[in-house]
Amino acid sequence: MAHPRLLCYLAAFLFGASVVCCADEDAGHSRHGTAFDSGLRQKPWKMEGIGHTHFPITTKLPEVQEWFDQGNTLLHSFWFEEAERSFRWCLKLDPDNAMAYWGLARCGLNWFTRGPLDKPEMKRYLDFLNDAVRLKGTVSERERLYIEAWAASFTGDSFTLGGKERAEILCRRLQELSLKFPDDIEAKALFALFSIHPGHALSNEVLIQQVLAKEPDHPGAHHYRIHNWDGAAPEQGLPSCIRYGQVAPKVGHADHMPGHNYTKMGLWHEAAWSMDTATRIELRYMNEQLALPFETWNFAHNRNYLCYIQEQLGMVDVALRGARDLLAAPRDPESNKDNQYGAFDQGMVALVRGLLKYERWDDILSKSNSVAIPWRDLPSDKLLRTFAETLAYVGKKDLHRARTQLHELKVLIGGKKDAEAASVVKIAEGLLLGAEGNLLDSTRLLLDAAESERKEREAGNYDNDPPSNPWPVARLLGDVYLERGEARLAIEAYERALKQEPYDAFTLSGLTRAYAATGARDKAEEAYGRLLYVWSGANRDLKWMTAAAALGLKAKAIAPTLSVERPYRPELLANLGTLNWEPYAAPKLNCLDVDGKPVTLDQFRGTNVLLVFYLNDECVHCVEQLKSINAHGDDWSGENTVVLGVSSVTPEKNKASPKLGKLAIRLLSDSNHENARRFTSYDDFEDLELHSTVLIDTHGRVHWKRTGGKPFADVDFLLKSVKQMNQKAAVQTADGRK
Repeated sequence: MAHPRLLCYLAAFLFGASVVCCADEDAGHSRHGTAFDSGLRQKPWKMEGIGHTHFPITTKLPEVQEWFDQGNTLLHSFWFEEAERSFRWCLKLDPDNAMAYWGLARCGLNWFTRGPLDKPEMKRYLDFLNDAVRLKGTVSERERLYIEAWAASFTGDSFTLGGKERAEILCRRLQELSLKFPDDIEAKALFALFSIHPGHALSNEVLIQQVLAKEPDHPGAHHYRIHNWDGAAPEQGLPSCIRYGQVAPKVGHADHMPGHNYTKMGLWHEAAWSMDTATRIELRYMNEQLALPFETWNFAHNRNYLCYIQEQLGMVDVALRGARDLLAAPRDPESNKDNQYGAFDQGMVALVRGLLKYERWDDILSKSNSVAIPWRDLPSDKLLRTFAETLAYVGKKDLHRARTQLHELKVLIGGKKDAEAASVVKIAEGLLLGAEGNLLDSTRLLLDAAESERKEREAGNYDNDPPSNPWPVARLLGDVYLERGEARLAIEAYERALKQEPYDAFTLSGLTRAYAATGARDKAEEAYGRLLYVWSGANRDLKWMTAAAALGLKAKAIAPTLSVERPYRPELLANLGTLNWEPYAAPKLNCLDVDGKPVTLDQFRGTNVLLVFYLNDECVHCVEQLKSINAHGDDWSGENTVVLGVSSVTPEKNKASPKLGKLAIRLLSDSNHENARRFTSYDDFEDLELHSTVLIDTHGRVHWKRTGGKPFADVDFLLKSVKQMNQKAAVQTADGRK
């Protein structure tokens, strides 16, 4: 199951006519409250390639129905931010539309909503729901039942419920709605979504098939079918895994979710096709919409998952490159930082997992700036670093240092009683004891850790989205047995590992060698044949392949029998766009300076540009921002950076401005907001200018930006970001990269 999207990154709906910006402290903010004052604030567009659903609502405007259908379709693919933008346009056209408010509420009150709703980010969705309830008397009985279903599940006594209890209430309401309106397939689709549970998969499948019988290409039904079988019997979701991406080819999640199931079936090549496609589609969308990795959780999640799949395919170089690119992506001082949803954290997980899996001990221990893991001063990083370095010293046979690191690991774990903490110590100590020759205690600890992992997997508590663990513990146990000459015990451990991670090449290599050691040549050749298939596109000279090949076995590649796969070749997907994030080309800038002369970004090629969209010199916060930036004039010039301030003010007024006219910042005029619109610095819902701060490099590419209702005031962060931008450019120049 995918993690919830960051709820702070969502679109904003704003009403009304043009607003004159002034010294009001809320300049740039919506007049209709904070619920309408965040995220994407530009008009939606008719989106192709997302599938289609129809949810009839009460409205006198056919266009409102079209936008509602688009929002509803996007919700079926968990594309909450774009769905919200569509629903807000419904309100722009039909301000008292109850179902548009209900749609907005669903963007935050959904399948991912867990626990009490007293979190700040939940308030706006509850406000939307309250407005839907307030207006429910204007809609049909069927629509009213939908609104009341959400009200019963997310307000009143349900406000403090856990996710399971809330889903039960919602399912009862949706069941009643489905019985009363049996032709409403939307109710059945949503009922199927909120009913997902491994123990109910078969009965849920019957419901999903009813939806597909009426709408064979219903994107929600295919999506929910994949989730339905994801934790139960993933092969049962194969038809929808194949179809979902075809129904919604421009929705990244429509390829991401099939990748989930393919990995659980050991269809690593097909999983790579899915996750690679999802990553490129998401990145192309981001570039088109001027979004950055810290604004779009899906991209980082896709790339981390693809790194994992590439690791499984033996493509270690591209996997580690993807991890390091995530780490190098721009960050934000406020949103999406230092948490499991951020690009940096996903990159950290992918990098450490890959280095451990491929036993890159020197890289783990390296202090070189170009190779070293960028550890942070966080408890989670300290624990992970100590664990990784313990294993690295074990791998390098520096057992004294390994023992020292193990002691530090135990100190960091302290009195934690959870199974995961205990397993971390058991794995590290078990591998160290094995290296020291103490097979009895080594295998005892690893057996305990493997049993804990088995229980976690069966209980559905195992982190598998993607795994942060580099391997099933049973595979490590098999490695220890095999190294100590216990081939039959190794075979048992490897077979258990393959049930947990089918077609795992590392396990297949060990199994090949273990069977060969027992004289079971036929079984050794079968395991080797499977290894040859999975690693058909792997890096050359991987030690696990070399060790298996050295046995001289005669075998041909053996593919899985569940489904036909396409061999994964990343170059065949290049037409979808790039795979790893890079700064994107800045939109066109075409303004007038204070003398009425044209100014474009092309004039500054070879120079960094700090581009600031502000309101006018009557905006107190704008003036404060520009004066603060101006105070660092020497710093900007020292970093080869020019500062441009853009507003709708005329050239004449800019030149005569008593507050800004004397600044060294070049003031530019964007009289009709064309430039502001291109840089997403204009609110189409309320015809309102927004604040934007944009960093553009010497090649005219955007490295970082912030847009919203208030100016960005952290000048130190901007200076640090420019320095990092220049340092990265210098490294790329030295490496011969553009």
